[in-house]
Amino acid sequence: MLYDLSPRIDAQSPVWPGDTPYSCTLAWSIESGSSVNVTTLHSTPHVGAHIDAPFHFDAGGATAAELPLEPFLGRCLLIDLPRAPLVLPAHLEGLDLGRAERLLVRTNSVGDRRSFPEDFMALSPEAAELLAARGVRLVGLDSPSMDPFTSKTLDAHKALWRGGVGILEGLDLDGVPPGVYELIALPLRLAGACASPVRAVLRTP
Repeated sequence: MLYDLSPRIDAQSPVWPGDTPYSCTLAWSIESGSSVNVTTLHSTPHVGAHIDAPFHFDAGGATAAELPLEPFLGRCLLIDLPRAPLVLPAHLEGLDLGRAERLLVRTNSVGDRRSFPEDFMALSPEAAELLAARGVRLVGLDSPSMDPFTSKTLDAHKALWRGGVGILEGLDLDGVPPGVYELIALPLRLAGACASPVRAVLRTP
């Protein structure tokens, strides 16, 4: 069975305030006499389900085209947490990651997916460091960012990438039962890009 974790991307898709919204226009049109329809896309790469590349928070970091693929493909554990300001180490106590090297967290902090939620649940730097130390290869959230909306230092992002942990944000985990799955969420090879949209999918083992 497949679960699609990717919100539909259209002109109403919420993006970080001040970032570039998605648009899709026809450059060539069959109705106008062309032999094909050709569309032009214009958008931030941080739209819908997406990965963050280190270049997003490190001037010398890798871009989307330079990311390894391994963190974004393989067994993962989906957990459900009660809403709180941050995912803390206490939330992860007793968590059995022996069957999966990737962790997806349903934070239950995003209600209306057609507007940007400034008050969302993020990941604490301490929890990020703990997960990296435990050998987790990827962390994914159903919220827009690993760090709180007001963060200027992106400490959780940096702690994850120091530990070699992939970053997956903006997932739609509604209706997906907690458990172990295979994750498929490969980034595009976008040269110079700070992020990449993905079609994030869970497959039952």
